[in-house]
Amino acid sequence: MYSPTVLAHLDQPRNAGAMEDAVSRGEATNPVCGDLLHLYLKIDAGRIVAASFQAQGCPPTIAAASVLTGMIEGLTPAQARNLAPADVTRALEYLPRNKEHCCVLAIDALRSALAAIPIEMV
Repeated sequence: MYSPTVLAHLDQPRNAGAMEDAVSRGEATNPVCGDLLHLYLKIDAGRIVAASFQAQGCPPTIAAASVLTGMIEGLTPAQARNLAPADVTRALEYLPRNKEHCCVLAIDALRSALAAIPIEMV
């Protein structure tokens, strides 16, 4: 049902947990299923140098958040803004169609965190 990449991120989620020294925090929720995702960003010299997440939701939500944190490290906020849910789905290799909303949730949390970056850090 899930790709080996999804299963790997479920078995060992990358960058899970709150980031105490984050300069930006974002949140997204899916009101239909109740999934909740918090995304934390650390910015240095105009680039995302670290990202972490906390999730309450189904396994694909955890996998999407995990893969997203790796995708955005090293990007500028402007580059990260250009990511779309399809990019997360591609990084996971495959998700059942009825679980693609998890990638939308990840991007929504990212956009929320990007919007909260202090202007002097952009």
